[in-house]
Amino acid sequence: MKELEIFSQNLPANSVTINLDIFEVHKNDRVKMRSLIMQLEDELKQISEIQIQLETTHYFSKGLYTREIFIPKNTILTGKVHKHENMNICSQGDITIITEDGINRVGAPFAIGSRAGIKRVGFAHEDTVWTTIHPTEETDLAKIEEELFTEEFELIETMPEDLKVQKTMEGFLCQEYL
Repeated sequence: MKELEIFSQNLPANSVTINLDIFEVHKNDRVKMRSLIMQLEDELKQISEIQIQLETTHYFSKGLYTREIFIPKNTILTGKVHKHENMNICSQGDITIITEDGINRVGAPFAIGSRAGIKRVGFAHEDTVWTTIHPTEETDLAKIEEELFTEEFELIETMPEDLKVQKTMEGFLCQEYL
């Protein structure tokens, strides 16, 4: 077994376990949590043996863009940094979510708003359907990516305060996590 700072892997069984204790210890330090999330993502990218492509379904309605993903059981994934507030819905499944604001395990049905600047790590305990809803008039996916997402937390720090929401994950229906 190869030990990594944030998670361990046991190949070829394709089993990866996140060491949640590392995140739990630093849950009140947003800068450290961001660093750990980025480190986890970097480590995941280096393990080509376990990479899968998640299918994304795109929906458009007047002024809204919705993206829905199916996350198979035991999948670990990371998202992009969201430039703007958005709504999140878990319509199926059970998933642990890690952000700079902490660790929460949620199950369907579940919905919550997220503030600008959030980057999520997820671990699906069951097959999960996760949907995010974004306000935009744009329908071109490449332009949507540019408008709504970034890979860098630093861009969010330069945004005007009125575009930031002060709280996230408040109201999560928390359960004990593994």
